[in-house]
Amino acid sequence: MALYMKAAEILEKVEQKKGAVKTLVYDSKFQNIKQLFALVCETQKYSSVLQEIIDSTKLLKETKLWIYLAKVLVYDLLIGHGVKCGGAWKTMMLKHRSRLQSALARIKVKRKVSRNQDLLPSSFQQTQDNVIPRYVRVNTLKTTLDDVIDYLKREGFSYQGTAMCLEDLDHLTGKTFLCDLHLKDLLVFSAKTDFHDHFLYKAGHIILQDKASCLPAFLLNPPVGGHVIDACAAPGNKTSHLAAIMKNKGKLFAFDLDAKRLSTMSTLLLRAGVTCHQLANQDFLKVDPQSSEYKEVEYILLDPSCSGSGMVCLRDEVSEPQEDGRLQALAAFQLHCLNHALQFPQVQRVVYSTCSIHPQENEEVVSACLQQNPGFRLVHLLPNWHERGHDPFTQCLRASTEKTRTHGFFVAMLERCPPQTDGENLPMITTMPSSGEEKQDIPQSSPSDEEQENTQTANEQPANPSSKKKRRNRKKHKKQEP
Repeated sequence: MALYMKAAEILEKVEQKKGAVKTLVYDSKFQNIKQLFALVCETQKYSSVLQEIIDSTKLLKETKLWIYLAKVLVYDLLIGHGVKCGGAWKTMMLKHRSRLQSALARIKVKRKVSRNQDLLPSSFQQTQDNVIPRYVRVNTLKTTLDDVIDYLKREGFSYQGTAMCLEDLDHLTGKTFLCDLHLKDLLVFSAKTDFHDHFLYKAGHIILQDKASCLPAFLLNPPVGGHVIDACAAPGNKTSHLAAIMKNKGKLFAFDLDAKRLSTMSTLLLRAGVTCHQLANQDFLKVDPQSSEYKEVEYILLDPSCSGSGMVCLRDEVSEPQEDGRLQALAAFQLHCLNHALQFPQVQRVVYSTCSIHPQENEEVVSACLQQNPGFRLVHLLPNWHERGHDPFTQCLRASTEKTRTHGFFVAMLERCPPQTDGENLPMITTMPSSGEEKQDIPQSSPSDEEQENTQTANEQPANPSSKKKRRNRKKHKKQEP
């Protein structure tokens, strides 16, 4: 019963434009965040249809239910997985089930459709043919990919190997699953596969995380033992991903201004086995980059508050014109955060990401930041990723239901330019590897002495001719010694 009441409370605030679904759900501190989020999103999708059913059956008059609670219960009874609670509410809904089902059937006949999803607003119907699969990230702090695959196979799941192309994901049904074609520790299942009550999820061996949300930590790829900042960390999935990449070694500083979300995050990290983190209930913008505590920080992940317009469950809001003032305020905040991240003296790479589809929060923020910070450049990410940032920022990544089978997302990586010396003409863009190999070094970022010397020889443009001459003289003297 607690699930339905909490979902109704959040649905009321969402429909009255008092907050975004994601923020309200995580602020609720509900035990099963994912289940609550899914129920609110799905009920909101069908809100107008549910209202019509409730009105035509006079359900509120006969049951005295609160309208938002009625919507949640009717959704789960007719469209979802069936009313899960016991007691008076379940008895009440079962009593009226036949009338409610008849009302739904009449609406379908009236609109000349046969499927529930055909009743959705047009903004939602555009994504129905490209349903987002269920993504499951293997938590390598507690288990291995092979062990998880073996465990699932023993439960009757059928492993189909690694996906070769995006279209492979569209054919997943029943208990078949694949390994993702970009991220090797990410498994992909059919959209209806539910792991919320599964042992592996409850034990922290798997993390239920959309593929697009896995990209920031995967692309930042901090080294084992490194010092890393997760600037706006809650609810914690990206933080746990960073810890797994770092193998729980080094220091992972995680900040979030919201104490409730940070408390939920602490529980999540404990379940995931993360031990290298240091949580702080603090505004990242008030963190002093010059503090000795962060003198070794070289990697920062920044996923600040955004409009959330890329979340599929909010797609109806996206279709409406966004208030320019709201987007401008968000973009100003995001730019402030990104500029602040680049002030840490030893930072080498910063990943900036949002779950927004708006250029104001994405390419325009990156553009303004690069203009204000000429010592940094963009990194060209995953060359084989099909959906790129808007011109001229094609080094960045975008994600969408239609093109990548994920929620809408944006990712950019800024990298500190190496010191420029005489005779060098440094490129402004480097390239990240195209596939998910663990711990890949990128020569463009920090070339070895041997590579530098080979480059100088090939170009016949030594950075310091006098030093080279001195080395030749030293070798000559050594040969003359007895």
